Amino acid sequence: MNLLRLALLVPVLLPAQTVTPGFDHFYSLEYEPAIAIFEKEIAARPNNPAGYNHLAQAILYREMDRAGALESELVTGNNPFLHRGKIAASPEEQKRFDDAIAKVVALCEARTQANPNDVEAVYLLSVAHGLQANYNFLVRKLWRESLKQFTLSRKLSMQVTGADPKRTDAYLIQGVHDYIVGSLPFTWKLLGFLIGFRGDKDGGLRTVEMVAARGDKNKYDAMIALAVAYRRERRPEKAVPLLQELIRVFPRNYLFRLELVQMFGDLGQKDEALAVLAQMDRLKQEGAPGYKNLPAGKIQYARGNLLFWYRDYPAAIENLTKVNAASANLDVNTAMNAWMRLGQAYDLQGKRTQALAAYQQAVNAAPESDAGRESKRYLNSPYRRPASL
Repeated sequence: MNLLRLALLVPVLLPAQTVTPGFDHFYSLEYEPAIAIFEKEIAARPNNPAGYNHLAQAILYREMDRAGALESELVTGNNPFLHRGKIAASPEEQKRFDDAIAKVVALCEARTQANPNDVEAVYLLSVAHGLQANYNFLVRKLWRESLKQFTLSRKLSMQVTGADPKRTDAYLIQGVHDYIVGSLPFTWKLLGFLIGFRGDKDGGLRTVEMVAARGDKNKYDAMIALAVAYRRERRPEKAVPLLQELIRVFPRNYLFRLELVQMFGDLGQKDEALAVLAQMDRLKQEGAPGYKNLPAGKIQYARGNLLFWYRDYPAAIENLTKVNAASANLDVNTAMNAWMRLGQAYDLQGKRTQALAAYQQAVNAAPESDAGRESKRYLNSPYRRPASL
């Protein structure tokens, strides 16, 4: 589970200290009311490109949320930025996204033609191309086109900071781009549109850290991007305080707490991780905003997964069995991973018959997913946990 993954390639136009109602909903995973507010924003100011960027981003994240993509693991295989399952979006929703981006481009290009020094228009255009990069990557699976759009977004943001070096927020795209390109395999860096951009993982992280510390509109995005990157770089101790602050500001977003569980788990702090899950149980039981309608299976899966890695297999099996008993109410991503993890726990307990049944369920749920393909292997050969894990 890594809450906001590539998502935070793209800055959100959000004040750091006062969160607008639309983005309060957005960051709380409440996409329908966020979209309604952004549509009203557009109706009130139809010539303001920012509103169309807001709408496009909310549409994209809503699709990611529906697919369970906001909860899936960031690091999969050697090239995590390239290996992603496709997110299904209806033709109507794709057109809605495309129309919003096209409006931003038309408005911003008109402004820059009239005034080449319109830094705000260039910045908003940079955001639009970043959003298009994410959409092409996650929905359309156009990897090269996505990187091309992202590189264009970076070039535009460099125009902004060149004209106004004190505009801290505009450095976010540059920092993330440096980190992403620095993580790509050598052959991808030979692409024509990446010539001149070698990438710099460490430098990119420093840039994002600067935005997190001194940014205004993109402060929270930088914090989330850092939490994602710190997890990938195996530095969970740096992610924990960021997540705790995000939970304070956006308490209705359960993903931040689930990610905090992962970070405590990676740090070897089992009791702290279990305490976060107990708090989530309590919030759900109390009907707290953001938790009332949260499927209990999501919390149970997080607990079962945690206990699995701590080698408490009987307790892990107990929790994962509860998850699978209610899998009809879960997103496919959670359900298939729960079945695979259950199979692995059974294999490690020497219960091969039960393991095979669980793996088959994972394959049935999503045969072309990472978990589905991995489970196929275990149908032929039992899971054996590496000594290092």
